Amino acid sequence: MTGSRPSAGWSLSRRIGLWLAAAVTALWLAAATAAGLALRHEIDEVFDSALQEVAQRVLPLAYAELLTREDGGATQHMAPIGPHREYISYVVRDKDGRELLQSSDAGRMKIPGGLAPGYHTTDRLRAYTEAAVRGTILVTAAEDLRHREAAVRRAVAALIWPLVALAPIAFLGAWLSIRLSLKPVVAFRRAIEARDRGNLAPVAAAGLPDEIAPVAASVNALLERLRGALEAERSFTANSAHELRTPIAAALAQTQRLIAELAEGPASERARSIATALRRLSRLSEKLLQLAKAEGGGLLAETPAPLGLVLRHIIEEVDRQTDCGDALEITITPDGGPLSDLDPDAFAILARNLIENALKHGAPDTPVSVRLADGLFEVSNHGAIVSAEQLERLVRPFERGPTRSQGSGLGLAIVAAICRGAGLTLDLASPIPGEADGFRATVRLPTVHLATPAPRA
Repeated sequence: MTGSRPSAGWSLSRRIGLWLAAAVTALWLAAATAAGLALRHEIDEVFDSALQEVAQRVLPLAYAELLTREDGGATQHMAPIGPHREYISYVVRDKDGRELLQSSDAGRMKIPGGLAPGYHTTDRLRAYTEAAVRGTILVTAAEDLRHREAAVRRAVAALIWPLVALAPIAFLGAWLSIRLSLKPVVAFRRAIEARDRGNLAPVAAAGLPDEIAPVAASVNALLERLRGALEAERSFTANSAHELRTPIAAALAQTQRLIAELAEGPASERARSIATALRRLSRLSEKLLQLAKAEGGGLLAETPAPLGLVLRHIIEEVDRQTDCGDALEITITPDGGPLSDLDPDAFAILARNLIENALKHGAPDTPVSVRLADGLFEVSNHGAIVSAEQLERLVRPFERGPTRSQGSGLGLAIVAAICRGAGLTLDLASPIPGEADGFRATVRLPTVHLATPAPRA
């Protein structure tokens, strides 16, 4: 039997925080994409309008310039006014396609000729052509498409870059908000976890959200029913065992007196059989009382105490009853044993049952090892190997392993009940790790380390 906590996973606050951050990021990206498409359309309209305006502004100026020129048919280049980068260039041609006038960067852009009036797009240019004087003068304004693409990229980047800071801020804000909102739920979860050590008191439901409050009410109702059922079962077990002790003891005393009065013979043998059965019944009632205590409360002490003294007392008591002192190998470290908040009476019941089981079911010619160290209590004996399926059943009441020794089948069930109620871990292993046979029971104890006071100066 092994007590374990569920493996750590993703908390609800982390999941919701990540989902909210992802949703905000996705919405921002979608909005940035839609804004980018709309921005691309607007940028195209603005730059197309600029192309048309340049062509229409240049047309009358070019016409006036051509009327006054004196250099014949040579192409005139407009000199730039100071250093600048020309994003929109223009060229003026006649109806035959001869270039009459062009801006300073028109030659670099290589504006194609023969374009009809209106807008045109090539693989690298966006152009607009305007005609005048009955088609004898054509002005073409052009823009490099890479300029538009760069403008769109910069505008979209300006929308997306804030996402780098927004995503962690959104996650942090969502996580903090959810954490604060789920604080009552976390307290409710911890209160339920605290019921692992035999505490079946109602769970406080104050401050819980409306979605969780019905769950708290259902949990408290379940705890109430469970507490009532356990109390009724424990009360019946304890009362039955207690009421049986006195008549069993009286019957055993009368039987022993009858044995002393009878002469040797069949009647005396039957009386001894009756005495043996009564002793077995007396031990069974004692085990039932121990089981009732193990399944009840009070398994933890208010103040920690060393367990070594309790263990030595139990070993002395078992030795007096069974004369098994030579069959035990005892190790207690440190001196006095570890400090633990496990109730001494509960530990005495646990230790006694494990030691008695080891002596009863172990090989008669091998010692039983009893070890009490910091954080664990181990009892092991050599003998037949117990299968894994049988190990799981041994912690149930009245379950017994492959043995001919007499017993009630309650020893390990009592130990398991104490471990459950006190929040301990019980590990059963067969064969003993590193050995060819045997059986080992290991109980991991709640130990307490007292702080050593600092020496005074």
